[in-house]
Amino acid sequence: MSHQDRQLVEAVLANAPGAFERLVREHQALCWHIIYRMVHHPEDARELCQDTFLRVYRHLNQYRYESALKSWIGRVAYTVALRYLERKRIAVFDPGEDEDAINPIENLSDGFDLEGAYADSETAAHLHQAIEALPPLQRTLLTLYHLDELSIDEIASITGLAAGTIKSHLFRTRLRLREQLETAYGVSS
Repeated sequence: MSHQDRQLVEAVLANAPGAFERLVREHQALCWHIIYRMVHHPEDARELCQDTFLRVYRHLNQYRYESALKSWIGRVAYTVALRYLERKRIAVFDPGEDEDAINPIENLSDGFDLEGAYADSETAAHLHQAIEALPPLQRTLLTLYHLDELSIDEIASITGLAAGTIKSHLFRTRLRLREQLETAYGVSS
């Protein structure tokens, strides 16, 4: 918890002019990334982001400074997106995978250079398409880790998933992407 986060929360709780708008500005990108990656519909994502910040405003007094403010807001966004998917009866993860299974090789690299593959424009287009086709949970975890560059601990704080589960999902998702690119487009690792 940073001193700046504490000051911002206290300013919002005191109804200081512009404080809540600043909170939204500082955290709207993370909120959008989490929700859009989960729901995959821009219009719904916009509504759910608004709902997230409304919930943040209403419940900010319950924030206990135990984690970074962005993690707490990210958790609210993730929960809002999960509830939306549950209401729509959309599977959050690939039903063929055990979401709580710990892969014994979870700490090992799968050898796939996601960033390197993304650097080549043709491969990047194929990779982007493959990422968009992932189930919501895998798509979200992958982008939070690789694009938003959040740590495993920050992602665990946002999602409520165990670090080992996140690592396992990331490993299997990267492996899946590598296999898709190798099979469909002749890309090798």
